[in-house]
Amino acid sequence: MGATGLSDNPQEYRSRLDGQPEEQIDAWCIELMRDLSIRLGVRRVLRDFMKAARIDERELERVYAGGGGPPATFGRTGDGEVMVPAITLHCLVPGLRRAVPDARARLTTYLVDSFHELVYI
Repeated sequence: MGATGLSDNPQEYRSRLDGQPEEQIDAWCIELMRDLSIRLGVRRVLRDFMKAARIDERELERVYAGGGGPPATFGRTGDGEVMVPAITLHCLVPGLRRAVPDARARLTTYLVDSFHELVYI
């Protein structure tokens, strides 16, 4: 993976991310959410994002709406899991930036936590 510019391991990847501008971190998070939602599903993306961002379902709803996600599209599956349309996942990034002062660190964690998934996309 080193030849692709990604890195050889999650620690090196985190170090490389630390040198990137905010806009790049945001763009990569949005692209990752899109690609992983296709490969693994929206519910998995939401679970992984909540874990990395250290937010619960209630905070996820606030972050989603704060980033421009239409509140009426935030819902639950028949099994009670939170769900949003895949096309609106990008709203989570600006929403997190508005909600918490350490959003960059949380978004970086989301990228690093997904390091091993990146080889598939």
